[in-house]
Amino acid sequence: MTASSLVAETVWKDIESTRSVTEDHLSILHFLFGKNFERATRIVDQRGVKRISGEPSGRSIFQVMGESRRKEEYFCFPEHYCACYSFFFDTVNRGEQLSCKHQVAARLASSIGSCIEVTVSDEQLALLLTKL
Repeated sequence: MTASSLVAETVWKDIESTRSVTEDHLSILHFLFGKNFERATRIVDQRGVKRISGEPSGRSIFQVMGESRRKEEYFCFPEHYCACYSFFFDTVNRGEQLSCKHQVAARLASSIGSCIEVTVSDEQLALLLTKL
C-alpha cells in the first residue's frame, strides 16, 4: 500500500467514526484525489450512490451514477474495483489516480451515511455480480 493510500485510509476511517467531514479532511482528500474528489462530491450531493446489500449475508456492492448525459450507473467496490473506463485506464493501467470518482463517491457516501440503501436477496445480489 502506498503512502498516499495509507493517508487516504486514515482520513476515511476518521470520517466514518464521526460521520462528519472537516475542512482538513476536505483539503487532504482533494489533494489526494483531485478532480475525482470534486466530481465525487457532486455525485454524493445528487444522492447518486446506492449500497445494494444482500440478505441474509449482509454482503454489499455500490451502484454509483455517472456524470455524463447518459446517466450510466457503475457497480463498484470502493477499495478495489469499479466497472467504469476511468478505473481501468487511469487507476489500473496508467496508475495516475488512486481511485476513480465512482469509488471516491461510494466511499464518501458510505463514510457519512448518505447512501441510498437497497436490500435484495443474496440470489439477486449474486445475479448482479455476474454482470461485472
